[in-house]
Amino acid sequence: MRHFFAFAAAALIFTACTAPQPETTTEEVAVLNYYGDTITADGAVPAPEFVALMAGKDSLEVKLEANIIQTCRMKGCWMTVDLGNGEELRVRFKDYGFFVPTEGADGKTVIMEGYAYNDTVSVDDLRHLAEDAGKTEEEILAINEPEFGINFEAHGVIIKD
Repeated sequence: MRHFFAFAAAALIFTACTAPQPETTTEEVAVLNYYGDTITADGAVPAPEFVALMAGKDSLEVKLEANIIQTCRMKGCWMTVDLGNGEELRVRFKDYGFFVPTEGADGKTVIMEGYAYNDTVSVDDLRHLAEDAGKTEEEILAINEPEFGINFEAHGVIIKD
């Protein structure tokens, strides 16, 4: 009987060692990091298409995919994204209710859902944003005119790693 158990144990070890192994691939899987409301990537509009959709409108509810230029270095309370036409879009977060990373997100793809709108940003706000971005005192003081353009209030953000 003892030989039977020794044989059975050896058989189990042998078959476990020769069991087929699952296939592995070198394909990278994007890690998605969520901020604010949980959203999906489904239906996200690429930045150049967004620019065309926004033309002639005062505001637009939209899900947008773009590349991050910079996030706020102080707190992560805003970011700028590339619109693909040489312009950037300033993004703030609904009710100051969530933040994105202060470092490491620049250049990554972001999907955000929210409200795009045309607005004027005051000199004081532009100087505050420049300070948050780590601009020099000289660069900050050189801001002396308000800026009109598209702004974005996001209620949910996905940053792809």
